[in-house]
Amino acid sequence: MFKIKSLCITLFSFSIFSVSSVYADFSALQSMSDEQLSETTGQALMSLSYIAPTDAANLEAKRKDSAGNIIGAKNIGFYKLGLEAELELNANIKKLQLGCGGVNGAGNCDIDIDNLSLSGLGNSATSNTNSASDRAARVGSSAVLSNPFMEFAIKNPNSASTREVVGINLSSEKAIGLLTFGQENSSSKNGINSLSGYMKVAATTGTALVNGFGNSLISGEASRRQLIQSDGYNAINGKACCAVFIIPINFVTTSYNLNLRDKATGSNILKGDLLLPEQVITGKRINSAALKASALVRDIDLSGNIIARALGVINLDKETSGTIKNLNVDVNINEDLGYFHKASLNGTPASLSLQGQDLQWPGNKSTAAKGWWLEFSNPIDIGKIDPTDRVDIPKATLNEVMNQVSDYLQDKPVQCGSLALENCLFGSTIPLKDVDLKDATRPNMTLNNLQLAKQDFTPNCYGTLKFC
Repeated sequence: MFKIKSLCITLFSFSIFSVSSVYADFSALQSMSDEQLSETTGQALMSLSYIAPTDAANLEAKRKDSAGNIIGAKNIGFYKLGLEAELELNANIKKLQLGCGGVNGAGNCDIDIDNLSLSGLGNSATSNTNSASDRAARVGSSAVLSNPFMEFAIKNPNSASTREVVGINLSSEKAIGLLTFGQENSSSKNGINSLSGYMKVAATTGTALVNGFGNSLISGEASRRQLIQSDGYNAINGKACCAVFIIPINFVTTSYNLNLRDKATGSNILKGDLLLPEQVITGKRINSAALKASALVRDIDLSGNIIARALGVINLDKETSGTIKNLNVDVNINEDLGYFHKASLNGTPASLSLQGQDLQWPGNKSTAAKGWWLEFSNPIDIGKIDPTDRVDIPKATLNEVMNQVSDYLQDKPVQCGSLALENCLFGSTIPLKDVDLKDATRPNMTLNNLQLAKQDFTPNCYGTLKFC
């Protein structure tokens, strides 16, 4: 099913060549020899090319599965009908639905996008506001598709009796422009409802604000509840060593009240430096993306009171302090596609295809699944991942941290000094010093539906309308 509602094309032109008048004076025509004709050059408005099933450029015949086995069809040829020109286009499509119903089931679409706009780049390289100047720049610009073409996948191309069209692909050799989805970049998803296709997210960084524990050392910053063992957190167990004792003594906390603060600032809001590598988003009728990132939480100042038992009989009630370093966290980002709003076409084309079977189109990076398929070759810049809301460290993550602190203190006992009894049993503090977790098992953290920093865009409309 193909459905386009409210299509508004504001500029549609071919930039090919211009002549003031065209006519033929047959009396002035002269015959040319074969040699003269062979020396004549020119450019056709249309071009036709063919990739046979056995050609090296036929990627479908060499398509492999994840195990490296060739699974592509070896009897498909590709015919490309191209326009040797530049196509300029500025268009707004209120509702784009492709491949709805049928084998997909009622209400399910291969592609379902609200408020899609295609234009030139306008001021998007430097400004993406709702200002009149930004709006005028975008509305007054057009996407430029160089050498657009239609490509046909033909099964059994050498047999007139069994020849069959199994796919059609719409693309161009090069595209420069701006494609946007939805009405605005906000905390509410809008735009892409369903997508069958392929796109890349460009590598990026960011800063996550993470809720710490306890009072803050920054004036005016609100206090938070301490990290309390009785709230369901794991006990800390370790060893103290060693001058007076022949062997290290074990201790296990029965309770603790701890502050976790940013080491550099004293804030009870911790900061994590996020790194998201370039990765692919692809699938059939997907509405969300599972992105993988990592975070290095900046040095954490750990302080507070712990109560522990040593040697099974000695009760310790002391202050403790130390620094948790190199806490690396594996971050799973579950991002609804409704938070992706902008794709810049900076010379690499987009491809829209329809096929009756899985196909690897020439020049494309992905295997297009049966049905409608949209591919973006150029990585999408989502900007710095700076969540607008602070993130709580999950209890499971903190329990893992406590386990890692315990493992560290088992391997590297607290050094009590030469007066072990005084320093460790009767002194005022248990010094933890630095707890380096760089080689420890990484805890996991999940972020959901982040508003993305660089997905703001200027509407493709004059005035104040978000879409027109």
